[in-house]
Amino acid sequence: MSTFVVGAALPEKRYIINRAALVSYANASGDQNPIHQNEEFAKSVGLENVIAHGMYTMGLVGQYVSAMAGSSSKVREFSARFTKPVVVPAGVDVELIVSATVVEVTDEIAKLELTAICNEVKVLGMAKAVILL
Repeated sequence: MSTFVVGAALPEKRYIINRAALVSYANASGDQNPIHQNEEFAKSVGLENVIAHGMYTMGLVGQYVSAMAGSSSKVREFSARFTKPVVVPAGVDVELIVSATVVEVTDEIAKLELTAICNEVKVLGMAKAVILL
């Protein structure tokens, strides 16, 4: 997208998360914490079910920001707080829906307010990015 206007809603992107994706991410990242793969263990520590790695969720949102910027090299800042886990039941594909609103534009940058929702629950708070124009 080459034109950013304050108040504009950028197109949303939907990412599919399932248990296979969590295993792949665990193997790639080295994070084999059983809360991300073992339902029995996840429930034993008080979780509703297996949850996605927080950094996997952030990575998907980062992909979105890079796509909106046109390149990862144009992303100057990206941050968020984890507010709710992305719950991933066995045999189910869950959708992470990512969107953004333009909150500031100068000659050089655009500031974005990001939203990441899964199962109608906002999973990131204070999510924002700054991209080069």
